[in-house]
Amino acid sequence: MNVMFLLAEESGGLFDLDATLPLMAIQFVILAVILNAVFYQPLGKAIDDRNDYVRSSLAESKERLAQAEKVAEQYARELAETRRRAQAIVAEAQAEAQEIAAQELAEAQREAQAQREQAQAELDQQKQQAFQELEKQVDGLSTQVLDKLLSV
Repeated sequence: MNVMFLLAEESGGLFDLDATLPLMAIQFVILAVILNAVFYQPLGKAIDDRNDYVRSSLAESKERLAQAEKVAEQYARELAETRRRAQAIVAEAQAEAQEIAAQELAEAQREAQAQREQAQAELDQQKQQAFQELEKQVDGLSTQVLDKLLSV
């Protein structure tokens, strides 16, 4: 026949409610308490600690990322400002160089004009001296020609 039936007949019933059932329940509860104290609580604490660490690390990394973005923005603004100032300095230097070049060109033109005027004055003076000398020679020759004509 059936094995369960045979066991039930030998023991007197399918379940006997003697002291072993409550004893096994107490042992089970004690085992559960011991397992909870030895394994589950430390494991739960380790998991909670790890979750706290991950959360704090995530929050810290978000904060650092925000700070890095702020610093990058600040550097970008400073770089733009520096470039703007550099361009202004270059433009100012170019304007100064053009002004200096214009002044030097004007000075060179004045010097050239002064030299030209001086050379013209010298030429006019030499021309005047040459005319005076020629007049003297013409007067001298005229006098000689007149003397020769009159002596003939």
